[in-house]
Amino acid sequence: MAGGKKLQERVALARTAWMLADFAILFLLLAIVARRAASLRERGGTWLAALVCEAWFAFVWILNMNGKWSPVRFDTYPDNLANRMEELPAVDMFVTTADPALEPPLITVNTVLSLLALDYPDVGKLACYVSDDGCSPVTCYALREAAKFAGLWVPFCKRHDVAVRAPFMYFSSTPEVGTGTADHEFLESWALMKSEYERLASRIENADEGSIMRDSGDEFAEFIDAERGNHPTIVKVLWDNSKSKVGEGFPHLVYLSREKSPRHRHNFKAGAMNVLTRVSAVMTNAPIMLNVDCDMFANNPQVALHAMCLLLGFDDEIHSGFVQVPQKFYGGLKDDPFGNQMQVITKKIGGGIAGIQGMFYGGTGCFHRRKVIYGMPPPDTVKHETRGSPSYKELQVRFGSSKVLIESSRNIISGDLLARPTVDVSSRIEMAKQVGDCNYEAGTCWGKEIGWVYGSMTEDILTGQRIHAAGWKSALLDTNPPAFLGCAPTGGPASLTQFKRWATGVLEILISRNSPILGTIFQRLQLRQCLGYLIVEAWPVRAPFELCYALLGPFCLLTNQSFLPTASDEGFRIPVALFLSYHIYHLMEYKECGLSARAWWNNHRMQRITSASAWLLAFLTVILKTLGLSETVFEVTRKESSTSDGGAGTDEADPGLFTFDSAPVFIPVTALSVLNIVALAVGAWRAVIGTAAVVHGGPGIGEFVCCGWMVLCFWPFVRGLVSRGKHGIPWSVKVKAGLIVAAFVHLCTRN
Repeated sequence: MAGGKKLQERVALARTAWMLADFAILFLLLAIVARRAASLRERGGTWLAALVCEAWFAFVWILNMNGKWSPVRFDTYPDNLANRMEELPAVDMFVTTADPALEPPLITVNTVLSLLALDYPDVGKLACYVSDDGCSPVTCYALREAAKFAGLWVPFCKRHDVAVRAPFMYFSSTPEVGTGTADHEFLESWALMKSEYERLASRIENADEGSIMRDSGDEFAEFIDAERGNHPTIVKVLWDNSKSKVGEGFPHLVYLSREKSPRHRHNFKAGAMNVLTRVSAVMTNAPIMLNVDCDMFANNPQVALHAMCLLLGFDDEIHSGFVQVPQKFYGGLKDDPFGNQMQVITKKIGGGIAGIQGMFYGGTGCFHRRKVIYGMPPPDTVKHETRGSPSYKELQVRFGSSKVLIESSRNIISGDLLARPTVDVSSRIEMAKQVGDCNYEAGTCWGKEIGWVYGSMTEDILTGQRIHAAGWKSALLDTNPPAFLGCAPTGGPASLTQFKRWATGVLEILISRNSPILGTIFQRLQLRQCLGYLIVEAWPVRAPFELCYALLGPFCLLTNQSFLPTASDEGFRIPVALFLSYHIYHLMEYKECGLSARAWWNNHRMQRITSASAWLLAFLTVILKTLGLSETVFEVTRKESSTSDGGAGTDEADPGLFTFDSAPVFIPVTALSVLNIVALAVGAWRAVIGTAAVVHGGPGIGEFVCCGWMVLCFWPFVRGLVSRGKHGIPWSVKVKAGLIVAAFVHLCTRN
């Protein structure tokens, strides 16, 4: 390294006490499985069902132990890049949006502005591409206005060393300054800039498609008669950096809406990312690519420099095939009532996976090597393959018919990180449109060996897994302040929709030819990394086991049976010890991460709700798709619109309360809530009149505790049964859930 100064350091984190706790809980899990198996002949089907479920829980615990076993962190030293500024490669930055209603353009604009204002020695090496799968003239208009505002915003940020460069967040508070002349001038500049941003936000929020098409002349002519699912490729260069003076300006800004046709599959976000990759290849062809979601703004202006420390700081680039930033959120509700901020999972499991073959690709906040996305093997495997550059014919088969794309891919495959991007991006628009066509990928390797992989709605997990299976490793970049911040969905429908989409995608991976198990057997995916992927990809598989276990308590109370040892049995101590130690363990994890006991409870409760709703429906969806009875549908998660002053843009009186609609995802948990209440009432009635005591093997305190615990976990749904408005469960859901409960009770009591 230049000057002998290191750019990064991999630090192993000790967790001896946690390892002992891991083994203690594993011992209790195995003990309860062994004891149940030993007495299985003396018991009925309920004990067999419990045995299968508890064996599964032990397996899941082993998966989590493996994921947490060897955590690391990566410290980066961007100041040590001072002598290597000329070596820094160009970066193409991708922003994806799909629906202007669910993902308001002002959110996208703030993300784009934060990227345009990043600290980088040469802004000519940066380019920002925005993919609009909604083909919305309003989004394009908003970005055009943002490009005009960026001419003021970017110099302001650089001149005053602004810490947070998303305007809505920066202007959410007034800066603290002194009384000197310089401070007074800054405040005047700040007030002027805030006023300009508020006017920008007002124009964007008040824009409508009709007025844009009417008042903008030919600039938006390409949107005329364009339907969201049926239109040609639209590419617009909203800012060409070559027009700016040396030392001024900001990165290129390009708007893209790929061609859509009802006759073609568009492969969700993976398809959009592959078009972005090809379009950027023929326009700027940066060897490094950053992709972020439209709501994930750059919170740390030096994030690109931190990433370069990891991309350039290893002796062998195999260790940083991609650099992933953990997802973190701004303005999150206190104590995470919907369990979607994932702080503990990110720190505990994410840090542990980073110590194996590397952090998973999370779909946003990730720096990719373009050649890795192009399917190139890591350096230690290249020497075993045929030397020499691939022929034109080989590249054409892999990358398609575009001569410009073939030549750009040859430059990337050659490994020239310092290749300068194309200066005149405006001259490449027609070439960009060509590689954005629906038919371009036909007969090529896009979506299979090259680019983002098709076959799952969670293209991020699948693509990262393909990279790891090729032998690459990845690095985790966790800076202070956080590199990127996004908005977590609020309310019941948005949160569960997101979890359902994730669960559907990962199960599609698990049961396909892309399974990590096959990647370990036939490719270079390490065994422990495979087990790490199974933590996530087994989410929906957990649903039937957890549902079965949740039904055992009500079943036993309704049928006067038991599936747990009674209080007088010596074996009663094992499930009690397991119950207490398991929850204390997780509570301590939350405390160590600086979170409250309430946050732990909310996340525990939401995991039970998610398993019985989103994961269960995802499991059924994939099973039906596998049988050819249905198709999976990509559902965009609603983003909360940010106001011009940084507010959350919500009118909720109590945003922490669950909201409901008539979606099927609410039916299973509503049914479970009612069922547990009914079972408790029946069990209590029998206990009062004394009929349960005369039945050998009848329910004990364990079954009552299980049902009571489930009622507490499902309390938002219990409250929803008696509430009104959007905080109340719709009657259509109540009726369907009631019919399910009635059928279950009938089956339990018919004998």
